[in-house]
Amino acid sequence: MDPSARKGELHLNAVQALRTMIVTGELAPGARLNERELCARLNVSRTPIREAIKTLAQDGLLQVWPNRSPVVMPLESAQTQALVEVVAAIEALAGELCATRVTDAQVADLGVLHYTMMGHHAKGDLRAYFEANKAFHRLIIECAGNPVLVWVWDLLALRVDRARYSSNLRPERWRQAIAEHACVLERMTARDAPGAAQALRGHLRAGLSQVVQTLVEAEHAATSKAGDPLG
Repeated sequence: MDPSARKGELHLNAVQALRTMIVTGELAPGARLNERELCARLNVSRTPIREAIKTLAQDGLLQVWPNRSPVVMPLESAQTQALVEVVAAIEALAGELCATRVTDAQVADLGVLHYTMMGHHAKGDLRAYFEANKAFHRLIIECAGNPVLVWVWDLLALRVDRARYSSNLRPERWRQAIAEHACVLERMTARDAPGAAQALRGHLRAGLSQVVQTLVEAEHAATSKAGDPLG
């Protein structure tokens, strides 16, 4: 392989591996990254790791300072709530546009992804489910036929993925998400633009609002503990 192509492949692999570890919580919010450990784990030199860290810092997933270890960006309730509001609006718009433009073949592809998600849910494989779930949502964005919408969604998805993933850690929420996807698919099949918009907006809010509430409670608990002289 050409050396430059090999370098690019190592960089992309390192970015994907670190992003997955952050999204799934394997690298928790606030965790410090150890370059040496990551090199050993991913079997790469420090250069791809350092380049990946730069990329993920630009994506808003890492905090980087000179002469200090990179830190996984904390999840904050206010920032997450702001993301929920914007992403819910974007996906609602995409659902409305998609329902008016989607082809029968694309509806069939959405159906395949939905049943793939159901299969992963039945096996309790959250990581595989999350990948199919993201593909389901991105296909709706693509079928909306608006390149600006795709660009904005791709940018924000990097920042909201952690909240989306953690929302399904609750078994009852995961089951409800399956039902909500079925409703979205039904509205797409019926070419019901207002219904598709409503279903997607409700789906985003139902899942991510619980994550925001959990963050709010954790922040309040931390504030109370910090103000307790006996804490």
